[in-house]
Amino acid sequence: MLLPLAYLTITNAFAALWLLPMSDRDKDTGILALRHQIMVLERQLGEDRVKFASEDRAFLAALLVPLPRQVLRRLRLLVQPDTVLRWHRDLIKQRHARTCRPKRPGRPPTVRSIRILILRLVRENPSWGYRRVHGELATLGLRVAASTVWEILKNEGIDPAPDRAATTWSDFLRSQADAILACDFIETVTLTGRSQYILAVIEHVTRRIRILGTTAHPTAQWVSQAARNLVMDLEGTSATVTYLIRDRDSKFPALFDQILAAAGIQTVLTGVRMPRMNSIMERWVQTCRHELLDRTLVWNERHLRHALRQFEVHHNAHRPHQAMNQAAPLRAIFEPITDPGRISCLDIRRRDRLAGVIHEYRHAT
Repeated sequence: MLLPLAYLTITNAFAALWLLPMSDRDKDTGILALRHQIMVLERQLGEDRVKFASEDRAFLAALLVPLPRQVLRRLRLLVQPDTVLRWHRDLIKQRHARTCRPKRPGRPPTVRSIRILILRLVRENPSWGYRRVHGELATLGLRVAASTVWEILKNEGIDPAPDRAATTWSDFLRSQADAILACDFIETVTLTGRSQYILAVIEHVTRRIRILGTTAHPTAQWVSQAARNLVMDLEGTSATVTYLIRDRDSKFPALFDQILAAAGIQTVLTGVRMPRMNSIMERWVQTCRHELLDRTLVWNERHLRHALRQFEVHHNAHRPHQAMNQAAPLRAIFEPITDPGRISCLDIRRRDRLAGVIHEYRHAT
């Protein structure tokens, strides 16, 4: 016991000598800081770690910052002097944030009804990304930025772009889009295990899709008749087509190209294993699978034709397309709604196709 007592006596004697040159103001400040630390410890008896409340930090920072750095380092503080200085900087930032208001207001918050509608669209269509939701809003005449849709979904913990991949287009396809068709075969399987082949054609400039037919046996005669039907359809709509892009599938007979050539349409073959040369058609094939074929149990060929007719009408008359500024092939862009009263009381009705496999949204009036 004598040795610890002697040690304490010597250390306190040196501490007393260190206090001699200090001013009365610095001593009083140190005493107040130590007393406040004792109060904090009394509030937290039995806890493993001392926690300073926001008011404790503000009091100690305002009390100790005026002291010189060497005095701070010699005080018996529960925290480092740098921590006290950091508390003081945080107080200055908070005070600056309260007193310095922005001169110009920021972006107004999104109307609650639009936010609810966005979450409803995503809930009813789990595969839709924020771009697809933005397109549906543009179809309804609601002017909302795509970044706003992204932010709303992100804040709700929803992936804004599920399973989305960017698609690039070549300069040739852009410049010649008004004179280009593209076609391809799509294979699907019915519930009976029988394969069905779908032949579809898409216009590059309008993104209008034409489903020429479906069959279990794509013979040369059937494909050639589909080409004749396509030529008559193009003549009936006064469409001017110069090129048709297709792959090197053996299902296309030589007569197919000859029928198109007689109508003034030149066939352009893609490279071997180069689907990007027919990217627009391949993108529609992916859309057809993702939104229809992968979500529908096809009973037979008759059922498949009915589903394809419904999807063709939906694609051409309602579904928005990014490349066309959210317009549909057979529908112009709707004028945005600017009336705040109409936006605040939206009444959106849903129309189901194929028993709810496809959803379309329209205003009630």
